[in-house]
Amino acid sequence: MTKSFKSLWDQFLFRDKGIVPTFRFVLLILALSLALVVLTWFGASWAFILAVNTSVLLLSLLDLSFSPKRKHLSIERIIDEELERGVHNEAEVTIHNQSAFRITVKVIDHFPMTFDRPFPLKSKVSGKQKVSLGYSFVAHQRGDYTLPSLHVRYKSWLGIWEKQMKVEVESHVRVIPDLTESRQFLKDAQRFLLYEGTRLKKRRAGAGEFTQIRPYVVGDDVRKINWRQTAKVQELMTNEYEPEQGKFMTILIDCGRMMGVELDEHNRLERALEAAITVAAAALKRGDHVAVIAFSKEVHVYVPPGKGMPHLQTILKEIYYIQVEGYESNYTAVFQHLQMVQSRRSLLLLFSDVSTFLYEEAALHYLQRLRKEHLFLMIGIEDRVVDDVTKSAPEDLMTTMVKSMAQKHILDKVRELKRWERQGLQMIEAPEEHLATTAVSQYIHIMNRGLL
Repeated sequence: MTKSFKSLWDQFLFRDKGIVPTFRFVLLILALSLALVVLTWFGASWAFILAVNTSVLLLSLLDLSFSPKRKHLSIERIIDEELERGVHNEAEVTIHNQSAFRITVKVIDHFPMTFDRPFPLKSKVSGKQKVSLGYSFVAHQRGDYTLPSLHVRYKSWLGIWEKQMKVEVESHVRVIPDLTESRQFLKDAQRFLLYEGTRLKKRRAGAGEFTQIRPYVVGDDVRKINWRQTAKVQELMTNEYEPEQGKFMTILIDCGRMMGVELDEHNRLERALEAAITVAAAALKRGDHVAVIAFSKEVHVYVPPGKGMPHLQTILKEIYYIQVEGYESNYTAVFQHLQMVQSRRSLLLLFSDVSTFLYEEAALHYLQRLRKEHLFLMIGIEDRVVDDVTKSAPEDLMTTMVKSMAQKHILDKVRELKRWERQGLQMIEAPEEHLATTAVSQYIHIMNRGLL
């Protein structure tokens, strides 16, 4: 393909600047050609045919002159720098027509293949008018993206020609995990946990370490009055406590090969990320410290412990781009790393594939040492394929064999789970749609029981 032909082809594909005929112009030419062919049968002269063609050409050029120049159009894209994966995000394109001519405009944004494309956007813009074209789209994959340009076409007054231009308006966006469940928890924690039946317990007044008894002053909590000491000294005395320090939680996110298994919606890693962010939000809201480690063959991301809701943004910035790796997960490496970076007693919350982890004898060796200082909990996603097979009715020899193998797999898993539980290491599985609520419920249950 020659360079000139490629440039012409780009114009018709809405890629480059130029002037292209509209469908109306093509119909006009076809109708005119048909009419002239008929007139030639009735003896129309060549001068008449030439005059008609010249008139149509002049009319089209006149129509072209009644359209604004490219410098008279100001076009901008307004889009958030941070988008959520899998939900409807909003953006808009503003068009300012600084000329006196009315135009019909079409806009196509240069979106990545992983974004929905609700284009072209169409609108009529009068002279000296500014319009905003809003649109909704879904980003299906996390990561960093650059939106380099907008492609614009606008028709002239009679709609015979379309001018085409490419507007360089570069925008950088990053697509983060879906935060819907996190927002639901922060908005109404008890309603979020309704599925699990978990109840939030308020902290007792005076919780924390006792420090001293001092004279009561106006404004002190009357529930902290020490009546025995008051009776001795004949003066109101009150207990003083140090505020209870926040607990520590380390969230471990497996990015290994098995986390790429596709579910009804998304894959295991996507669900694990959403659940991890939700439980992190719950812990930070409670006042605890949260650290995050993402790993596969090696540790990819480490976010040191932090406290307060602003730390949630730090976690998001560090983990939003992680993807499934094509390697088996190295649990030994992550537990070794954990021993070096986490000296405070904490809850170790691992999101991984239970069936794979159960047979990691090396990981069991390290966890037996870690559980002396930390509390371990692993949460995985139920394998609905195996469950459905065990519940299905066998129809022939093949389906009977498959069902028996699935049942044996479940029995082996139950046996291994009990073996790990005897070591004080708890593992549970949850349906994919309830992974976040299960993780938060388990966290709150541990904190309510004071196991840390």
